[in-house]
Amino acid sequence: MRVPRWWRSSVAPSSAPSSASPSTAAKKLIGHALELRHRLPRLWEQVHAGAVPAWRARAVADTTIHSTPPLTAEAAGFVDAQVAAVAGRVGTAQLDRLVAETIRRYDLATADPTQDPEDGYLHVDPRHVTVDTDDVHYAGTLRIEAEVDIADALDLDRALAHHAETLKALGSLLPLDARRAKALGDLARTQTALELACQGADAAADIDEPDLPAARAVVIHAHFDASVSGDTTVFGPTGRMENGQRLVLLEQVQSWCADTRTEVTIKPVIDLNTTLTAQTRKVPATIREHVILRDRTCVFPRCTRPARRCDVDHVIPWDDDAEAEGRPQPGPTTTSNLACLCRFHHRLKTHSPWRYEMTTPGIFEWTSPHGHRYRRDHTGTTDLDPPDPPDLAIPPGLPRPRRR
Repeated sequence: MRVPRWWRSSVAPSSAPSSASPSTAAKKLIGHALELRHRLPRLWEQVHAGAVPAWRARAVADTTIHSTPPLTAEAAGFVDAQVAAVAGRVGTAQLDRLVAETIRRYDLATADPTQDPEDGYLHVDPRHVTVDTDDVHYAGTLRIEAEVDIADALDLDRALAHHAETLKALGSLLPLDARRAKALGDLARTQTALELACQGADAAADIDEPDLPAARAVVIHAHFDASVSGDTTVFGPTGRMENGQRLVLLEQVQSWCADTRTEVTIKPVIDLNTTLTAQTRKVPATIREHVILRDRTCVFPRCTRPARRCDVDHVIPWDDDAEAEGRPQPGPTTTSNLACLCRFHHRLKTHSPWRYEMTTPGIFEWTSPHGHRYRRDHTGTTDLDPPDPPDLAIPPGLPRPRRR
């Protein structure tokens, strides 16, 4: 296979005498090119068309090559389709989550007893709780290490925080971390969720439970279009958790909903293609939920703060005097005029020359104080500025200015 010139220029020439290992660099370059050409063809074509820089494509290829377990051709094709859909604009963390989802989607993680003769499934299910009784500190403490289900970890964190505040209210002068550690011991000595010694739900219902934080609430957002028929499976094997943009599995969600302490609420379906409007400046809960599900994150260029923690901003500001003066409202409270902005970028937009507009629902074009323009949508941020003219480019061989 002939490697194009623009591809060869993406790394230092392997024949350079200063290179520490020229053959290794050449092998790596050829390996990336072969991976893209045969297993990531969509991304390969985008590099040829100049839509994706070679270094971005090579980063994707390097991740798929070194995936553990290895990706099949079909699984690599899934990664190719997902990355090509956003023109290669994925970061390292996003790429790692995508590969993890692909491994789960195509059931590539199989047990290997040679990795752990006692439990061949240990490397597939990483959950564990280890109490290191061999390393006791002189202060009478020892270390506990655990890796647990996401929901269990969040529930434990809430329970420890609740118990630590209770100890403080009772007069404890210990620091927060020490109170959380003491709370963990108290949880170990008291049964707070389910009396396993009782037989049947009726016996368990008679137990007086202590004052605990509110039950776990699970809200599932199923994203599908009108083309889904009754015979089609709506839910895939993986999903995304809004709290931290974490990958979750369908089995995890099923187990959360089956837990007796989980609060399950059925909410109406939200059609993101409809336009919702209110007659007041305050954004109603239904419209706010619509905007959060549409934007997913803060819509400022390259900001990734979750939309649920953001303010809902009027793109065209609401005019409080419009109704009194008999003028039409220039900035109505409607989904086509609302966007999610984190508090910092909300203030930046309000009190600085940064400006933006919504071209279509969910797609925004920003203009910086220096006139630079950016497009922001659910795939990420795109620079809209034209490239510099050739005569303004720094000639080869001249040192580039250093940033201080």
